[in-house]
Amino acid sequence: MIHVVLYRPEKPQNTGNIMRTCVAINAKLHIIGPITFSIQDKDLKRVGMDYIDNLKLEYYPTLEDFISKHGNKNLYYITRYADEPYCQKDFSDPVKDYFIVFGRESTGIPHDLLRANPDRLLRIPMVSDARSLNLSNCVAIIAYEILRQQNFINLATSEMIKGDHFLEKEATKNEKK
Repeated sequence: MIHVVLYRPEKPQNTGNIMRTCVAINAKLHIIGPITFSIQDKDLKRVGMDYIDNLKLEYYPTLEDFISKHGNKNLYYITRYADEPYCQKDFSDPVKDYFIVFGRESTGIPHDLLRANPDRLLRIPMVSDARSLNLSNCVAIIAYEILRQQNFINLATSEMIKGDHFLEKEATKNEKK
């Protein structure tokens, strides 16, 4: 299972988008506090839409609380200070739990935590003068790489809500009008 870990997120809109992504891919979201907004925030709920009702979420008041519960196994930190691109890591085992940690929008993951875990640092390649990407985009990039390596196990790869071949059926229906 994919576990998305947000270290002290600052923007409810990003967190709402990440919540929606987590529900869509059946990932669990872990939020490490303290945070500056309420998880019940109306803006956050609007961005997350009705998806939030199905969210697997766990909140930890501090980083120490998170580490004491989950330890350090299969924990990866996404940072611009890493040398290894995320796509070079083997995430292909669908039985394993992968914890992917993302830092604050303004300051990232604490540098002492990164220095203590040099073999667990991964980066998203980008042009040399770019500092960062949007947090919710980063979550989607990494999560979908993990899912790709696992052949999108347990995810729909065709239209399930409106049915197979919806576009063709809709076109045929419109032609008959």
